[in-house]
Amino acid sequence: MNRKMLFKLAVDLAMTILMLIEMAYYITGNTVHEFLGVIVFVLFIVHIFLNRRWFGTILKGKHNMRRILQIVLNLLFLAAMAVMIICGILISSDLFSFIQVNDDMIFRQIHVQTAYWGFIIMAVHVGFSWGIIINSVRRMTGIVSTSLIRTIGLRVLAALIVFYGVYASFEREIGFKLTVYNPFGTWVNDDTAIKFIIDHLSIMGIYICGTHYALKFIQREGQTATQK
Repeated sequence: MNRKMLFKLAVDLAMTILMLIEMAYYITGNTVHEFLGVIVFVLFIVHIFLNRRWFGTILKGKHNMRRILQIVLNLLFLAAMAVMIICGILISSDLFSFIQVNDDMIFRQIHVQTAYWGFIIMAVHVGFSWGIIINSVRRMTGIVSTSLIRTIGLRVLAALIVFYGVYASFEREIGFKLTVYNPFGTWVNDDTAIKFIIDHLSIMGIYICGTHYALKFIQREGQTATQK
């Protein structure tokens, strides 16, 4: 793996981890939340710069179902991140407290909801690239051969993650947070940092696994149709 690709993966991983921590507002507190938000913003700009050539290829080449979905997904993620960051600056009470708005409740609600939508879209985005990520990890660890036991073990683990992720989604009312006006969000009373991370990683797992295997199914069906 070349250094540029490794740097891209490092930036994406850092942004994903920080986005996850940013969701834990009631654990980190406002100052840390805003400080990490600035870092996410910088990493997001770096991410766009590293992938700037992609924008010039949107209308070029062949557009199959996978590519159309990926373009729409990337643009939605870009829009969600932009709106979330702008609203975050407008409602800031620490780092950007010099910016005053008359009624920040609307911006607070938009910030919260776009954060959760961005979280889901980010997970789907990772799912689109999961095959590339797995291949990169294999090259870095020197794993070149296939193993039936390893494959079965990983799929069982994925199933358990998805199962718990569905439970965590209901417990944390993710659907409610995505659709209902609730400017402060909701919180699980017995929450801890470890439980929060496990729950949200599992919720991400639903969309990562779902996207990855859905794309594999679409690819397999496309190959079958071509052979016929």
